[in-house]
Amino acid sequence: NFLLVWLDANIDESNENFKKPLQCLRRIVSTITTFTDVDECIDFLSGIQNEKVFMIVAGVLGRQIIPDIEACPQLESIYVFCDNQSINEQWTKTVPKVKGVYTQIEPICEALRIDRENCDRAMISISFNGIDALFMYTQLLKETLLDIEDDDAKSIR
Repeated sequence: NFLLVWLDANIDESNENFKKPLQCLRRIVSTITTFTDVDECIDFLSGIQNEKVFMIVAGVLGRQIIPDIEACPQLESIYVFCDNQSINEQWTKTVPKVKGVYTQIEPICEALRIDRENCDRAMISISFNGIDALFMYTQLLKETLLDIEDDDAKSIR
């Protein structure tokens, strides 16, 4: 139900410096899709319907893409990964889906883990509410059927 989208113009999946952060992130979200192009990323996000999306975006590309995607209902959280935290914190303050601006991957992993657990809890409570209603209606139907008294011998056959 969850996937992670990582948008960064400098992503190089063959680079060892990229593989270690991916391993950390895969422990939390198994499906990770990377992009170096903003338009491809927007097209991908537009096609997602049933999953919740967490997104890591480079600071420079974040300024470009976030205004176009922040209203996407499937987008749960955005984490800005950059070299200059103070500059990027200024423009992200007004975007509620941005959960933080980070210069290292480990704090992103921790924030992502917490956000994912919160999403899991929210989905479980919705499921239980649906089961409770179904159970309630089943019980009401059963009680109603048992309360019906019919003494007519012809209808018993």
